[in-house]
Amino acid sequence: MTTMLRVTSAMLAGLMLAACERTPEVVAIAPGPTAAWPAWGGTPGGGHYSPLDQITPDNVAALDVAWVHRSGDIREGLGIDDPAFDAGAMVPRSSFQATPIVVEGTLYYCTPFNRVFALDPETGAERWMFDPQVDVGVKIATNCRGVSSWVDRTAAPGARCRHRIFAPTLDGRLIALDGATGTRCEGFAGGGDIDLAEGLGEHSPRDYAVTSPPAVIGDTLITGAFVVDAWDVGVPAGVVRAFDARSGKQRWAWNPVAPGRSPVEADGTYVRGTTNVWSVIAVDPELNLVYVPTGNSSPDYYGGQRDGHLDHYSSSIVALDADTGRVVWQVQTVHHDIWDFDVPAQPTLVDLTIDGETVPALVQVTKMGMTWVVDRRDGSPLFPVEERPVPQTGAVPGEYLAPTQPFPSRPPPLHALEFGPDDAWGLTAWDRGRCRSLIESLDHGPIYTPISARGTILYPAPTGGNNWGSPAVDPRRGLMVAYTMHLPFVARLMPRAECGQPGREMPQLGTPYCVRFDLLASPLGAPCAAPPWGTLAAVDLASGERRWQVPLGTMEDVVPLFGRFIEGSPGFGGPLLTAGGLVFVASTGDHYLRAIDVRDGRELRRVRLPTQAAAVPMSYRVAEDGRQFVVLAVGGHWAGKAPAGDYLMAFALNGERH
Repeated sequence: MTTMLRVTSAMLAGLMLAACERTPEVVAIAPGPTAAWPAWGGTPGGGHYSPLDQITPDNVAALDVAWVHRSGDIREGLGIDDPAFDAGAMVPRSSFQATPIVVEGTLYYCTPFNRVFALDPETGAERWMFDPQVDVGVKIATNCRGVSSWVDRTAAPGARCRHRIFAPTLDGRLIALDGATGTRCEGFAGGGDIDLAEGLGEHSPRDYAVTSPPAVIGDTLITGAFVVDAWDVGVPAGVVRAFDARSGKQRWAWNPVAPGRSPVEADGTYVRGTTNVWSVIAVDPELNLVYVPTGNSSPDYYGGQRDGHLDHYSSSIVALDADTGRVVWQVQTVHHDIWDFDVPAQPTLVDLTIDGETVPALVQVTKMGMTWVVDRRDGSPLFPVEERPVPQTGAVPGEYLAPTQPFPSRPPPLHALEFGPDDAWGLTAWDRGRCRSLIESLDHGPIYTPISARGTILYPAPTGGNNWGSPAVDPRRGLMVAYTMHLPFVARLMPRAECGQPGREMPQLGTPYCVRFDLLASPLGAPCAAPPWGTLAAVDLASGERRWQVPLGTMEDVVPLFGRFIEGSPGFGGPLLTAGGLVFVASTGDHYLRAIDVRDGRELRRVRLPTQAAAVPMSYRVAEDGRQFVVLAVGGHWAGKAPAGDYLMAFALNGERH
């Protein structure tokens, strides 16, 4: 379909979907089974799937806002794409990215300032609040994706801290709270919290934060951490650590250095600059394995000074023994990653029937839009993975390149893997021509083209492809649904003598180069790649075939007047799948929660939101005669243009019980 036809079709679709925003009808609410949401991804192995089916394609038109909880935790500020934003100050607006959990009849969530709230899951009424007193003014980004839950099965019912909520903080702590009262569990780590700065050596408050909930397997907690990107070769270690859930005592630590290299320095601190695990960890209690998605080694975009041991576990899926932290297997998705194509999403565990055999599988989406499907027992691929030659020219002096990179044969990539002048797009013939000239002036080509001094087009970009919010997997249908972003960026490695433009560069101190990023855009500000700039896709995991891929969202709240007619919006977050046959998703630049038919990607309902959402929805039903709720954090994103917010919104059928 040509771009003009696509935009025309979007205009017609926009008019047809106006009915989707009408006042919802009233439907009957029938009794049915209940289901909680005990972990960030729905289960310890992820999936973002609910077995509830009260909300269906036939009645989703009755979906409406049930309740809203507001914390007040908002930091105003510029988005990082604003020309006036100063990266040196590192205080962009807040972003509300939490996915709540529901355990033992209470909903728990964290705010961008790390306050933890316990709510009545049917009304949103507050039960308690805990404030860890984090100084967010010194943090690179205010963000908390979730908290974790653990129940001590050896404790008597009603005992204090029998049910614990583990809350991560931006200042590098892990806090244990009594699930009933929100007070600290003082017997945990001698006061209620673990200081994860121990063993890291000196570092700035900017450098280290815990933004994802810890994993829980048995009575062990496992956590990684966010380590600042592209700032300094000497940032803290990306060490993954395990702790006793009762006492807080450390059980093991895994610092990702190559086999044979000591993970600690002579002074006892962890080796610096190692790859970190900033995203969500998955666990398999039956196999006693912990699955960590790794980032890449500091400082991300230049690897000439990595001495081999720092690259070994970068951009990988690594399975660790839950008792010891020993590496059981590893699958590397990018060799010597100098594009920040780290593994961004929680590994998703699902049993698949392939060629008549049921296999315990692990599904991993990536920033490249490529998906790995492996046997989670040993990491062996369930579809062939090919090592293919990649570009070997254009790197800056001092850099070295991997001669080949891995490409899964199936599923097909959800993002294009090459970009050139013929792909130029514009709102008019004039700016399309300007885009073509700009592309011709830069290094471009297939994925893994090295970042150069004159500038290289990254498409997919370090933002993805897929990012931390995807995928959702329906274990009954063997179906994966993933949100993919399609935006071209330009990266330039600039010699140290040319650096010094505050706000637009990432310094990469300790290397010969800083790095600058810009959206590849026309003089009118539109991306030079054709829309859609965001898509939603469904993949049959047993066959590796793509069922459908459709544009998701519009540019309605980004581009005045005609933005609603441009299909496919960039954004962050991810989808929720339900047994009712629906995908709920709001990871777009426009301000809507959408309900999508999982069979064909057709939009069935959309509900207006107060600002952009950049989180993953969840779902639960706590009473057999009650309603199924879908809950979403709505609070903007520091990379978008929408204002920050603090809205935790619950949606349910507008109905009457019978």
